Amino acid sequence: MKKIIIYQVLPRLFGNQHQDRIENGTIVENGVGKFSSFSLETLHRIHSLGATHVWYTGIIRHASATDYSAIGIPTQHPEIVKGKAGSPYAITDYYDVDPDLADDPKMRMEEWEQLILRTHQTGMNVIMDFVPNHVAREYHSIKRPSGTADLGQNDNKDLHFSPSNNFYYCPGEHLDLSAVLSDEERAKSTYDEYPAKCTGNDRFDSHPQRNDWYETVKLNYGINYTDFGGRSYHFDPVPDTWIKMTDILLFWASKGIDGFRCDMAEMVPAAFWSYATTILKNRFPQIILIGEVYDPGQYRSYIKSGFDYLYDKVGMYDCIRDIICQRRPASSITYQWQGTDDIKDHMLYFLENHDEQRIASDFFCGDGRKAIPGIIVSAFLRNNPFMLYSGQEVGERGMDKEGFSGRDGRTTIFDYWSVDSVNAAYFNRQQMTAEEKQLMHDYQMILHIANQEKAIYDGEFFDLMYVNPQSEFFNPRNEFAFLRKKDEDLILVVVNFSGTAVSSKVLIPKHAFTTLQLPEKEEVEGEDLMTMTRQKYQLTYDSYVQVELEPYSGCAIRFNMQLEQNEPELNIHNKEEFPPAHTAEHLLNQLMMRLYHCERSRNAHIERKKSKISYILDHKPTHQEEKMIEDKMNELINADLPVTYEYVTRDNLPADVKLDRLPSNASETIRLVRIGDFDVCPCIGKHVRSTSQIGSFQLLGTNWDEEKHSFRIRFRVHP
Repeated sequence: MKKIIIYQVLPRLFGNQHQDRIENGTIVENGVGKFSSFSLETLHRIHSLGATHVWYTGIIRHASATDYSAIGIPTQHPEIVKGKAGSPYAITDYYDVDPDLADDPKMRMEEWEQLILRTHQTGMNVIMDFVPNHVAREYHSIKRPSGTADLGQNDNKDLHFSPSNNFYYCPGEHLDLSAVLSDEERAKSTYDEYPAKCTGNDRFDSHPQRNDWYETVKLNYGINYTDFGGRSYHFDPVPDTWIKMTDILLFWASKGIDGFRCDMAEMVPAAFWSYATTILKNRFPQIILIGEVYDPGQYRSYIKSGFDYLYDKVGMYDCIRDIICQRRPASSITYQWQGTDDIKDHMLYFLENHDEQRIASDFFCGDGRKAIPGIIVSAFLRNNPFMLYSGQEVGERGMDKEGFSGRDGRTTIFDYWSVDSVNAAYFNRQQMTAEEKQLMHDYQMILHIANQEKAIYDGEFFDLMYVNPQSEFFNPRNEFAFLRKKDEDLILVVVNFSGTAVSSKVLIPKHAFTTLQLPEKEEVEGEDLMTMTRQKYQLTYDSYVQVELEPYSGCAIRFNMQLEQNEPELNIHNKEEFPPAHTAEHLLNQLMMRLYHCERSRNAHIERKKSKISYILDHKPTHQEEKMIEDKMNELINADLPVTYEYVTRDNLPADVKLDRLPSNASETIRLVRIGDFDVCPCIGKHVRSTSQIGSFQLLGTNWDEEKHSFRIRFRVHP
């Protein structure tokens, strides 16, 4: 069991490297990202950030101003398309894929299926959107299975509502877009919809306004919203829309995806979800469902109806955003988790998604670093999932004026555009700024801790705020503190939301010891997982732990509370390595294993000025191969992979870590060193925090022993 870390990405933007962007530009002028942008290398980079799931946003074919009629795709009238690219949530065919994303639009479904496979190959799961509440006004499926009636095909359009209809209608009325179009557009208007269908955001007349979802129409799940005396429910017999939409879920699940993010789930009755999720999970039990539900009063009914996770937007998101922006005290986090404590494992925490303003935008707080304490809290507080939006990890500001979206602090979902910060992070890392690299490194560190520390992803929680009131030692307006505990591991998390450094004393009450069943320790060593520094602490009833926190930062101090020793007992180690070169040795070992199917080196001398290392190979590498080794090493270094530690017993070693590599006097507890998802190796030496701190790798020369087939590499690193 690991914590779910969801990386949301809009493929239309990701990988689009066009530099000449035009406001309201076409796909030809501004370009578009592709499925193929997600190569194995790029997916590995996303995985190395800490992601376990990728939510690909905007896969199902939706309304767009781009003409694909040459390959049989119906065109959409521009008056009912938002932006040139169109909203990913105005679906035109539930059984089709957006042709913009394919290198060969005629092979778009096959290219999507290949991306699903590539994502799985890198060890991540796939989430895609399911948009159940509304469709595009000119919805027409050309890819529905044979024998399947289209949505609205058999509707009685003379009725405003019928339990057997798929849509709601305004009989005898044409759609009136006068409030949506400009004077010039109204004069040239040619779109005619008769009878008018009711609009997706529960507007049941023929006159949508500019702020309505006027490009969409509402789907009918058997609720008459305008019945006398209020709404009435018609769920028996099962409405036709229920059957059609469940079939659509089954269709996409059969493609091998792992979950659905269900758009505006609360606008669809919970009774439908109970019906659909029962059928879906009986057929595909591994599928997870994430619901966009904003009303806390409905959380429990939607969880009961089959949702695994729900957005915690109006609770935890709004709270942490306000704390970052200094509108609420940090202590208010306590109230938020208490409100959902009975469903805590079902809440999805986040600080960005495609609907919300970017953290670094002028509309939020103007600087991605200010959110670091909020990210720590969101990722470490409970066992539930955490989600981040592509570009968040490098402080994308979302301040472009792209077109329909306008300059609103969000990254557009309506326009063809490219995002420089994302392109630099995943396709051209030498263009990243120092600030972007540092922020991305911090995200990697936080997410890897969340996913590797059992106390974080599967532990108990204890809030320390009730015993740490305002004092000269602790300020609950800017500081928040809590404990996580699993088995012998205890982690103290403290964050500082303020722009000034603080020296804080955190009280650990007796109640925490009794609740978490902790032994008292007069002296125990704690390791801050954020900085990898260690020091001695006293952990006894009602004692204080002093922490030093930089502005907008946090600590996660791990204590081992079971062993008599202050830390896991490791074999004696007297060697003083040069961390950059020693980390490069780990990288080089794994690289040579992958390139030449050899073993890790058993003959290495790693020094500050020059290092030597040997491998037994089946042939002497050519000069071209030697150059490739040097180039590949520098690519790995530039990938800025996080270096993290994990303590395991001999019986719990990963399958790819062999006991015969351990010294004869190795202790029962083994420290594993992980470099992203590229390498794992038992080691007790010193390392850098991430591969970029190695600097660069220079291959100084090689020697080949033909008799032994030993290939000797001489190298040095330049931090």
